[in-house]
Amino acid sequence: MRIPFLSLFITSPFDGLLEHAKKVKDCVWAFQRAIECHFSKQCEAFEAFRQEVIVLESEADAIKRRIRGHLPKGTMMPVDKFQLFRYLKEQDSVLDRVEDALDWIFYRPEPGIPEALKTDFLLLIDSNITAIEEMCKMLLEAKKYFETFNKTQRNLVKEIIRNIRRMEHDADKVEDGLKRKIFEIISDPISVFHLVQLTEIIGNIADHVEDSGDMMRAMIAK
Repeated sequence: MRIPFLSLFITSPFDGLLEHAKKVKDCVWAFQRAIECHFSKQCEAFEAFRQEVIVLESEADAIKRRIRGHLPKGTMMPVDKFQLFRYLKEQDSVLDRVEDALDWIFYRPEPGIPEALKTDFLLLIDSNITAIEEMCKMLLEAKKYFETFNKTQRNLVKEIIRNIRRMEHDADKVEDGLKRKIFEIISDPISVFHLVQLTEIIGNIADHVEDSGDMMRAMIAK
């Protein structure tokens, strides 16, 4: 007889993962506001949003350390604890890439994002936010699965993981199109390098979301 995963803990490790995921969502929304602010030459709050992301990332790091430091030693688990840690690493890497993107803008705030590229950048950001929201949904449904080991619940988690893979593929297509457009309309080599690098950093967010889905798939595998 399989013992429900979460019954083995006084406090579920998934509670910590969900708390960490909430920081990820808060961070990404602050990131979106920072990007929109950067697009508007009248907005002067970019640095405030960047600092908000830095604070949220620091709070998430504290949650990450708590999760790693409080998994009971010797407790029988239906998943390897290192799989849990690897999942947490991918979820945390989403935050790192968000912070990297804002830092990259901060290094060269001018000349900013050309008007002809703004829609494409917003589309890329939106595609990443959608994937992150799906990741948080996956985590919540996985918590329910490990409470019951219900087959229907497991299939729901697998379907969400498939959705995340499709979203990452869609984000890749937007990223590729944006990079081609940068080379087509920008002539200054420094601006080309800066914008392509920014595109890749933002696109890497969805890559880590997909990786978190792959780790969750391994965790629920029988």
